[in-house]
Amino acid sequence: MGNYKSRPTQTCTDEWKKKVSESYATVTERLQDDLQIKEKELAELKHVFSSDEAFCKVNLNYRTESGLSLLHLCCVCGGNKSHIRTLMLKGLRPSRLTRNGFTALHLAAYKDNAELLTALLHGGADIQQVGYGALTALHVATIAGHHKAVDILLQHGAYVNVQDAVFFTPLHIAAYYGHEQVTHLLLKFGADVNASGEVGDRPLHLAAAKGFLNITKLLMEEGSKADVNAQDNEDHVPLHFCSRFGHHDIVKFLLQSSFEVQPHVVNIYGDTPLHLACYNGKFEVVKEIIQLSGTESLTKENIFSETAFHSACTYGKNIELVKFLLDQNVVSINHQGRDGHTGLHCACYHGHIRLVQFLLDNGADMNLVACDPSRSSGEKDEQTCLMWAYEKGHDAIVTLLKHYKRPQDESPCNEYSQPGGDGSYVSVPSPLGKIKSMTKEKADVLLLRAGLPSHFHLQLSEIEFHEIIGSGSFGKVYKGQCRNKIVAIKRYRANTYCSKSDVDMFCREVSILCRLNHPCVIQFVGACLDDPSQFAIVTQYISGGSLFSLLHEQKRILDLQSKLIIAVDVAKGMEYLHNLTQPIIHRDLNSHNILLYEDGHAVVADFGESRFLQSLDEDNMTKQPGVCFFCFLLWLIPSLCVNLIPSDLPLSIFNPALGFLLCSQGRPEFSEVVTKLEECLCNIELMSPASSNSSGSLSPSSSSDCLVARGSPGRSHVAALRTRFELEYAVNARACAAWAQ
Repeated sequence: MGNYKSRPTQTCTDEWKKKVSESYATVTERLQDDLQIKEKELAELKHVFSSDEAFCKVNLNYRTESGLSLLHLCCVCGGNKSHIRTLMLKGLRPSRLTRNGFTALHLAAYKDNAELLTALLHGGADIQQVGYGALTALHVATIAGHHKAVDILLQHGAYVNVQDAVFFTPLHIAAYYGHEQVTHLLLKFGADVNASGEVGDRPLHLAAAKGFLNITKLLMEEGSKADVNAQDNEDHVPLHFCSRFGHHDIVKFLLQSSFEVQPHVVNIYGDTPLHLACYNGKFEVVKEIIQLSGTESLTKENIFSETAFHSACTYGKNIELVKFLLDQNVVSINHQGRDGHTGLHCACYHGHIRLVQFLLDNGADMNLVACDPSRSSGEKDEQTCLMWAYEKGHDAIVTLLKHYKRPQDESPCNEYSQPGGDGSYVSVPSPLGKIKSMTKEKADVLLLRAGLPSHFHLQLSEIEFHEIIGSGSFGKVYKGQCRNKIVAIKRYRANTYCSKSDVDMFCREVSILCRLNHPCVIQFVGACLDDPSQFAIVTQYISGGSLFSLLHEQKRILDLQSKLIIAVDVAKGMEYLHNLTQPIIHRDLNSHNILLYEDGHAVVADFGESRFLQSLDEDNMTKQPGVCFFCFLLWLIPSLCVNLIPSDLPLSIFNPALGFLLCSQGRPEFSEVVTKLEECLCNIELMSPASSNSSGSLSPSSSSDCLVARGSPGRSHVAALRTRFELEYAVNARACAAWAQ
């Protein structure tokens, strides 16, 4: 039995296939190199082969720098069959090799020149002569996929089952490269479908691994009938390969047909095709295998004490696959392999924190222990999943497991003795985790320094610090001066290893801020990057302070126009962030992070929690206006909120109802929010020109919320918003009533 921690990620077959791929890539490079002739020399040679007079005067012993004779050059420079015939009659040997190891016949086959191929063969060229890599002209034509050249060579007696240096026949090569027409020709001329390569690999193994369904079907036809259960030197059958690489159409073809495929066969590592599909996260293949062949493979363990469920947890990037396996009756979330390790151990060992969270939430037992099978029975080293995560330096998982173990602890970063282990104390950062973190942080800083435009690079000596205007877990915010500007300076303190890395947050925030340029988003001035102890981010200083300070510390009351001005600016800023080429998700939009100018306009600030959106479907819900901003819109018109709450509806029902109402699917895009708010703002200004001004107002107001009660041009827009909210509320209230029951 093998040790799970020493399980290789690649097999010997993988290494061999890599060498084969590199070998054929080298063949192609050498052939291409033979075809490359200096421009001046090429022009002279083309003249020679285009003029009978010039051709008669040519020196028969002429060679290029790469060793090409005139016979080779006929294939490169536009020669014809009469040139070939003349040269061969004058004694030029067709067996001469270039420095790269190819004859004229090889080059003619690679160029797919039927005329020259035929002329060379009629002139006595050896059709079986091998060049570089023990390749014949038939091998070369097959590599290039030239079915006409292959046909000519086969008709002139080329040996169809000839093997090259890696024991590949032309049929192996055709299956490897997916050349259907060439495959059909080779089979027509009697190619052996069960010929074995260097590591016992058949053409069917290669076609299945590469995903060539039509070639697989050709190899399985009655006339040829490849052995569908043939094993290579590591006991892989074709089903192993197509399962591993996710070719579910081939899996389905092999399992549905009457080929007597053995779906639960194992390789020398004890892996079934289902194991390999799970190790590589091929969900569709997993479903096909279980649906068409049953659940027998689900209970089989390989030599590393892994079932298919363990394998899926080792892969760890497809939670839906893990859910599907757990839904099968024969799979238990706490199943222990022969060495005692569970799926949770696998996820912890490989750092799949989202899967760890999922397994814990669904009843995985973190106290089950695994033993090292390489030790004698008297030296059992029992280890929980926490110890496996600690060993690999996955400190975030260690912290998560500690929290689950002792949820009552305020800080899960405290040390404690791990039951079921060896009694030692475990604390983060782990030695390996600290090295990983430091290495990543240094790399992040170096990349940031290289990528940040030079005018954003600041020295701490350029900055003059004044009073403190804010603070947070990262450090403190100062008002100050830099390059003759009044600025805000976010100064980071020394990094602590309790939660997020300050270096990571700093690098991400700078990389985001340096790309932003919009009047409703805080302006970036620069950053100090020289040393973590001097990290600082410098932005424009917004004199009005935060919206939070205005409302909760200064107790200011805003009139409706001022509220709308703030809302429009914030919505515009968020719309800008979401519509960038690489969208940015703020993730922390609240009143603390909305800063106000003296004239009442606002900017979005503080990108410490922000990140780039990596794909169109990733976190799509967070591209909608957040719950915080949605509540901010409701705050604009308090009477709207009041009127939305029926008097007979208990408060216990309203809270979840509001949760449903604020569901992201029901919210508009920020562009729509901007349009609606601007319409409302415009109508308010038209309605009360005497009291309005272009810059808004931050002064107290005794009539800030009476817009709905007035008969005004703005009423239709507010009423429209109210109607929409009421309709959504009516739908969600019914859902709440059902939920309450």
